[in-house]
Amino acid sequence: MSTPTAAASSGTNGKNNSAKFSGAFAPSFTLNVSQSKTNNNGGGGGGRGMVPAQGGRGGHSEALLPPPEFTSPADVRNYCNHLRAVMVQVSFEVAMGAEILKGVLSTVPDPEGRIGGSKARAWRVSRKLGKAADAAASAAKNAAATYAAFQQAYEEEINRVRHRARRPQGPRMDWAQQ
Repeated sequence: MSTPTAAASSGTNGKNNSAKFSGAFAPSFTLNVSQSKTNNNGGGGGGRGMVPAQGGRGGHSEALLPPPEFTSPADVRNYCNHLRAVMVQVSFEVAMGAEILKGVLSTVPDPEGRIGGSKARAWRVSRKLGKAADAAASAAKNAAATYAAFQQAYEEEINRVRHRARRPQGPRMDWAQQ
């Protein structure tokens, strides 16, 4: 018995064999996701230096975000920047997953034999992951916008502390006067 690939390459009865070939062809894709943890705080235990007694997340060392302790403008900025960075990375990974899913599902033959039916079904399914990627990108934009809104709404308080914290400047050289 000849295989679909041998019959298709020999050119005999190619129309009928192409339908058999598309049903037999199923590439295998493997998506491996791994998470590495680093502990930069010098001690053992939970990551990111969180201590449960100080309002951490009960020792949840795999948290993607720092604890929401907004005690200074720097805390707000760091939280928003960290959230933005995480969501940008998530949006890229989910968008890539959507494309891979669409590619894999488009190889599954349509049960009714419609032309383009398998690609249409794959697109309908992978579109939902694409929307999730768009939502993650939107969350990243909103995280950056949150800090901008914070700066604008609390400009007076931030500037009051910022001017007080500046060192007085010494005399400056004026190169325009010669």
